[in-house]
Amino acid sequence: MPITLQQLLDARDARRELQQELIRRNPGKSLVMLTVNIPGSEKRTPEALVTGRAGVEELMRVFDTDSVTERDLPTGFEAWLLTPLPPDEAKSRAISIEQTHPLGRLMDIDVFQSDGTPIARTGMGEASRRCLICGEDARVCMRTFAHSQEELHSKIHSLVHEFLRH
Repeated sequence: MPITLQQLLDARDARRELQQELIRRNPGKSLVMLTVNIPGSEKRTPEALVTGRAGVEELMRVFDTDSVTERDLPTGFEAWLLTPLPPDEAKSRAISIEQTHPLGRLMDIDVFQSDGTPIARTGMGEASRRCLICGEDARVCMRTFAHSQEELHSKIHSLVHEFLRH
């Protein structure tokens, strides 16, 4: 079911409040949050659910935990965990998942410092995320609408289908 821009903004605000609450209640721990990158107004697709659940499995493996909380919302799949790892080590592991997992390009894994600010990939010496279609900086392609929703959805479907075959 398609969502409105207001629903998306409200969900982002609620996620931010949750992040702040988890950080406040868990001093000394790093907060890791996974969301799924699905363009368009429909965020709860079969591909998003497969990607989200695969991301949770990978988070549990990489962070050696079975304590990952997940939410399957109309505005998108979310998962988070708290880890005793320092934020830069947690971000390094998150980047590794995004770069090596077959569906990692569809995952957005943020790590938050104790003041609630996320650690940027570029702050870790990593390049910005690349476009699924052309490999350029993803932010540039998003801002310029370089690729159609149909192209992006086709590529996402292909990635998920290939992942499920193996």
